[in-house]
Amino acid sequence: MSDMRSLVSKGLMLCVALAFAAVDATVSFAADPVPAKQLFGRRDAPAEMRARSIGSYAKGCLAGGAALPVDGPYWQAMRLSRNRNWGHPALVAYMEKLAEAVATQDGWNGLMVGDLAQPRGGPMLSGHASHQIGLDADIWLRPMPDRVLSRKEREEISAISMLKKNTLKVDDNIWTDAHFRVLKRAASYDEVARIFVHPGIKKKLCDTAGSDRTFLRKIRPWYGHHYHFHVRLNCPAGSQGCKNQAAPPAGDGCGEPLDYWFKKMTQPAKKPEPGKKPAKPAKPRYTKLSDLPQACSAVLDAPAPGGIAVRKLALTWPPYPWTNAPPPKARPIR
Repeated sequence: MSDMRSLVSKGLMLCVALAFAAVDATVSFAADPVPAKQLFGRRDAPAEMRARSIGSYAKGCLAGGAALPVDGPYWQAMRLSRNRNWGHPALVAYMEKLAEAVATQDGWNGLMVGDLAQPRGGPMLSGHASHQIGLDADIWLRPMPDRVLSRKEREEISAISMLKKNTLKVDDNIWTDAHFRVLKRAASYDEVARIFVHPGIKKKLCDTAGSDRTFLRKIRPWYGHHYHFHVRLNCPAGSQGCKNQAAPPAGDGCGEPLDYWFKKMTQPAKKPEPGKKPAKPAKPRYTKLSDLPQACSAVLDAPAPGGIAVRKLALTWPPYPWTNAPPPKARPIR
């Protein structure tokens, strides 16, 4: 009887070991119980595939991602611990081209680059809903310093808000003509779909653009974005399954369309009706791998170029919200 129990015990242990091996061999096997941001956030190298942006800006992934070097002649990447200096090769080429142009033609010392995408795109563990297909980039509204920053400095130095404290207006003691030229330059390239800035910055651009206002159509107001501006490119040629955002409305986006934003951001919060119970806060949504385009499963499981080691999903799973462990705190996106 003891021999039989021993055989059964060994058999169970073997089954468990094989199950864990299957999970490690192909992450998509256990993908649906796990938030997609966990799966993509733990991939630290790109997929060895043809470059392709897959899906939409807020629901997709990136095949064949390229890294923007952390240091260039006209740029420095920030927040290196996030490993978000990846993008479609078209985005990397745009960033290098823009950095050189603003440094050599617009009186800007160079770009301080925030988040692009993860090595394989996809949902991020913190901070962004978009930036999933390697076509979005955050650029600080602060010129690059005259020296190479240390890794520690890149984690600790903050971007600078362009707004007067507790207002929606640009602070003229901080804003310069070079800020205007950088944003105009950034919007001037055909591959740019739109650029997001704070409504106060959009208002400043509207007031100072003069007669050449065509670039203003691409510059769109959005919440936040007073520390940095957010560039979004159109889907590159050859990216089958990539979904462009609808083109911006005609016109420069100044006047009445912009007034709407200021009304929206200054109107007081609605008071709850007397005797009515406040609504329960909505439960957080966790995008699953099956919610993304089907091709993203292959992107997730693809080998890395040159045999680079790729982190697999840890066996201490499932992660939150199915455990009692709290999710990691999101860093403020500056």
